[in-house]
Amino acid sequence: MKLSDIRKLTTAELATESTKLRDEIAELRRRVHMGEITNVRLVRAKRRDLARMLTILSEHLVKENA
Repeated sequence: MKLSDIRKLTTAELATESTKLRDEIAELRRRVHMGEITNVRLVRAKRRDLARMLTILSEHLVKENA
């Protein structure tokens, strides 16, 4: 997901999307471990997307509390 798309989301949407992404990462890790997926870079890309979402979420929370 692009950074501009992430910035358009609300705080609640970011929270739900980050939860979905965490579940997806866990599923990808399980599938890599079982040998169903050989592309481990996909997990790395999803983790970076999650980091972007969490960063924007914290920015939103700081703005709301200020």
